[in-house]
Amino acid sequence: MAKVLMKGNEAIGKAAIEAGCRYFFGYPITPQSELPEYLSSELPKVGGMFVQAESEVSAINMVYGAAAAGARVLTSSSSPGIALKQEGIGYITNASLPAVIVNMMRGGPGLGTIQPGQADYHMTVKGGSNGDYQNIVVAPASVQEAVDMVMEAFDLADHYRVPVIVLADGLIGQMMEPVEFHYVPKWDLPEKDWALRGKGDGEKHMVENLVMEARECEEWNLAHYRVYRKIEEQEQDWEEYKLEDAEYAFVAYGTVSRIVKSAISQLREEGYKIGLIRPKKLWPFPQKAFDRWDGQIKKYLDVEMSMGQMVQDVAYACNDKHKIEFYGRTGGIVPGVEEIVVFAKKIMGGDK
Repeated sequence: MAKVLMKGNEAIGKAAIEAGCRYFFGYPITPQSELPEYLSSELPKVGGMFVQAESEVSAINMVYGAAAAGARVLTSSSSPGIALKQEGIGYITNASLPAVIVNMMRGGPGLGTIQPGQADYHMTVKGGSNGDYQNIVVAPASVQEAVDMVMEAFDLADHYRVPVIVLADGLIGQMMEPVEFHYVPKWDLPEKDWALRGKGDGEKHMVENLVMEARECEEWNLAHYRVYRKIEEQEQDWEEYKLEDAEYAFVAYGTVSRIVKSAISQLREEGYKIGLIRPKKLWPFPQKAFDRWDGQIKKYLDVEMSMGQMVQDVAYACNDKHKIEFYGRTGGIVPGVEEIVVFAKKIMGGDK
């Protein structure tokens, strides 16, 4: 299939349709509004349904219903809108239902700005709803990767019966890049025999969510965590960039990782041995990458569009908080190559 030039938000919408999504429930908010706009015209063409709900809270509960019926369903929003969806995400997770949720992050907290940010890491990776749970979180760094990850997200959601969150900064949604669409299922997935059925003939099913007795609730949670442990073992995903001889390593995700690569090129021209670990999934966090390179790396340089929300995970992964140095911009400001180079040189000193 030939590549086409598309804006990130619209490409995500097309990727969802290609992956078999036929239901979208959402509400407009910058910088993701082009995604529901695209689906509002394209979903009906393939027999799907688009609903602009009266609020984000309504939208996520519509997702809950469609997921319970076994549909491939998508919702999207941006930071404060995703915050409003957290209770519903918790219910969907507790019921072991698959859904895909796109967050095009903006500056914050609160309504924040409409410029791109990465300050929803804690809310998304650590869980924004109550209780013990995890969601798979993927973090694209390009429009093509957003397309590929959205397609994979529907398979991951169905396979593990968990919500999958596509966590992208607003730049990914707004930039235009050439992309191609080629959906290949990750697994040969079985029929959803657990899904709700109507009053017709055949076996009737229920989707349970409420567990009142303490011991039963504990076992419910332990069953979820058995799934999460399997995900941690099988689904860690990352990119390694120029690490073969590296003595230092940046850690960055999303758009920031692309800026960091440009900084690495400049630093290497000056003789600095530095590379990059880029988490492609933020949960499960790529512990295996740090296990692989930790004996070689003197310091990890964490660069984010936040005040350092990923730092704790990097410190845990390398088992030494003293090996972490952080540089971040926040509120919608995107760090530039030169300032990252200056930061790195301060950490590396004369090491070349």
